[in-house]
Amino acid sequence: MATPELTATTGLSSAIAKERLQAVGPNELPSARPRNIWAIAWTVLSEPMLLLLIACGSIYLLLGDLHEALVLLAFVFVIISITFYQEHKTERALEALRDLSSPRALVIRDGQQIRIAGREVVPGDVLVLAEGDRIAADAVLLSCLNLTVDESLLTGESVPVNKAAQEVSPAAMEQAGGEDTPFVFSGSLVVQGKGLAQVLATGGQTAIGKIGAALSSVDIEPTRVQVETRKVVKYVAFSSLGMAVLLALWYGYSRQLWLDGVLIGLTFAMALIPEELPVVLTLFLGIGAWRMARQQVLTRRVPAIETLGATTVLCTDKTGTLTQNKMEVVQLFAGNKLIDCQQPRAELPEEFHEVLEYAILASHREPFDPMEVAIQGAGINMLSRTEHLHAGWGLVEEYPLSKELLAMSRVWASEDREQYVIATKGAPEAVADLCHLPPADAEALLKQVNLMAEKGLRVLGVAKAKFKAAHAPIVIENTMQDELPDIQHDFDFELVGLIAMADPVRAGVPAAIHECQTAGIRVVMITGDYPATAKNIAAQCGLPVTGGVITGAELNEMDEAQLQQRIADVAIFCRVAPEQKLRLVNAYKAAGEVVAMTGDGVNDAPALKAANIGIAMGKRGTDVARESAALVLLDDEFSSIVAAVKSGRRIFDNLRKTICFIVAVHIPVIGMSVIPVMLGWPVMLMPVHILFLQLIIDPTCSLVFEAEVEENDVMQKPPRATRATIFNRKTLFKGLLQGSALLLTILTIYYLALQQMEVNQARAMAFTAMVTGNIGLIFINRSLSANILHSLRLPNPVLWWVVTGAMAVLSLALLLPGLARLFYFARLPLTDLAISLLAALLCISLMAALRVFANSKTKA
Repeated sequence: MATPELTATTGLSSAIAKERLQAVGPNELPSARPRNIWAIAWTVLSEPMLLLLIACGSIYLLLGDLHEALVLLAFVFVIISITFYQEHKTERALEALRDLSSPRALVIRDGQQIRIAGREVVPGDVLVLAEGDRIAADAVLLSCLNLTVDESLLTGESVPVNKAAQEVSPAAMEQAGGEDTPFVFSGSLVVQGKGLAQVLATGGQTAIGKIGAALSSVDIEPTRVQVETRKVVKYVAFSSLGMAVLLALWYGYSRQLWLDGVLIGLTFAMALIPEELPVVLTLFLGIGAWRMARQQVLTRRVPAIETLGATTVLCTDKTGTLTQNKMEVVQLFAGNKLIDCQQPRAELPEEFHEVLEYAILASHREPFDPMEVAIQGAGINMLSRTEHLHAGWGLVEEYPLSKELLAMSRVWASEDREQYVIATKGAPEAVADLCHLPPADAEALLKQVNLMAEKGLRVLGVAKAKFKAAHAPIVIENTMQDELPDIQHDFDFELVGLIAMADPVRAGVPAAIHECQTAGIRVVMITGDYPATAKNIAAQCGLPVTGGVITGAELNEMDEAQLQQRIADVAIFCRVAPEQKLRLVNAYKAAGEVVAMTGDGVNDAPALKAANIGIAMGKRGTDVARESAALVLLDDEFSSIVAAVKSGRRIFDNLRKTICFIVAVHIPVIGMSVIPVMLGWPVMLMPVHILFLQLIIDPTCSLVFEAEVEENDVMQKPPRATRATIFNRKTLFKGLLQGSALLLTILTIYYLALQQMEVNQARAMAFTAMVTGNIGLIFINRSLSANILHSLRLPNPVLWWVVTGAMAVLSLALLLPGLARLFYFARLPLTDLAISLLAALLCISLMAALRVFANSKTKA
């Protein structure tokens, strides 16, 4: 029996290889052109939010308040630092891809095998491939022996594919994936066998290189909240400064007190400019990222967090995302009996022992192939206490799998040294042929195989044979024995049974998908695997299969209009190429959907980057996928996505509560800064009052509302509308109504007090009502639906610290003479103080009652 020999070749000469390297360049992906540090700085500093912070800091410097100025400027520094860090991390995506695409390579040069750096491989080089090698370039096979390659990073297929050389080598590469093709791809892993392959493409011309080009061409879009905030901040900033100048001129002209007019104008600017808005957005997202990290979700692009709550379509890869990306023995068939290996049992019934025994003998002792790994693991688990594991047997010969016979046999020398034991596994029809089964038996066997295959299982037939040795078997690993037959058909095989394997669904995935569907989020599977497997996994996960499937070949035949029509119903896309994943993401975005995309392979990277929210697997994911994504699941659990969506919805809800509160608390401040001046009354608010109010407003916005728990029905509501905004009319109107009611109360108190007491006492009464009312507004806005009594019971330690601190400082300002002078207060009788407090509480109570009434009308 002759050993299949690899095609002999001398490869390229060193001189030709050097010339080609200079002509085509190194075999690596071009790194992303680094952005100039000043260009990044200009982009960051031109943000309206940062300009507003700098402007507010400058105002505080003019007022001599160094502390507030330094705090705001510190925020500027923090935001700039975060942005620079994120820019650096984002640019590492192509670097990670570049490292993966340039492993070391064994090539034939000048007739000699030499190992070179992957970057030195050139078109025309002959690669020597062996088990465990990472392929350095796209190439076509010249010859191979039992070669299987893991191409999951390009195709998403969980099982390695067989390779076969062709008599006439193709001149150009074709698409990755599929059985018995002659193409091998850069970055893929040789799982089994060996071969020689001639390089056709290197660097950016490889399949992985084209993914890199697609990745670098995808721009990250700003989130809706970012766009809205920029517009609002820019508008408010210029409006505030303009109105502040007009008020200063009005005061100075009407009273001929120009210096006081400047002070009044600055006070008004401080009251009107909502400098807490950019701070709120930054801290909400920053603290939200910290909270999500505690739930095993790492945030790489912080602004994407608020987009999570608007997600309408979740595109998920199958392999490694919905499934574990490893094979597992799930069924055994022997003697017309079937057993489910996933059911817990004390021990495996005796009639199924031989199926595992001979499947192990037909596999490598230290396997790379995932199916052989699964068989070995099942054998150790189920046969460890039996006599069916043969660690002491020696391998004598191996009959490899071929295109003509899709089965492989391994010949072992048994311990009695009197006969050979042959174990075979392979395609069931090939094993049935080796066993020379009668037609009726073969038909019955294949019927059972089809029943298993319909469940998405990978099925192997297992057979055994014995061969009497003419002499005592000589045990020499991988050495041919002359007395053995030349072909497998010369053995007298006996069918042992069938072994079925599957890539199991991750625990918790069906429940997580159900929760997504309850929350109005469509879950769509996009995979490179086969239709039958994809449909079976989809059914296990709870995805709808009634809409059918769309294959990559069908996608190529669709124009954009047809694609838009079909994606509305179909939830399963299979045999999909990398560029098609990107096309699907863009198609959903074009349909107005907010798209989240999960994945772990290099083939997922462009789609991850293009999606509104890219979610990569942290443990199994490639560096390229992680660097391209906005979120990384540290535990690789699909259920963590649900927690992330819930966090995103909570953050958006809390942002709306905060916006309502900001509007409400600024109305009285603005009104009490302008109205007394316009009516010729004594000025009520001084800079010190504005600063004190900021001690309530700032921590309330940035910490208290951020810490609020999610609403009870947060995952029972559909995603917010694509055009939804945190500055929507309802939120602004509610804030305006609340603020106007409080303003009217404070204005009335101030006016009546001015009629009966001195200015500083009236100011103390009005300011007490303002502080008390602001605290009341916190409780009213803590929940979008619950009443104020329920809000009082919700846990939030930060809130009580803020309330206690604000009331303590106010009490000291009212009672201590030195502090009272600083606040322009005069001592108030307790009766007047009580009236002020009761008036503010009455106003808040009426607003709370009105809200309960409005909510009841809405539910009705």
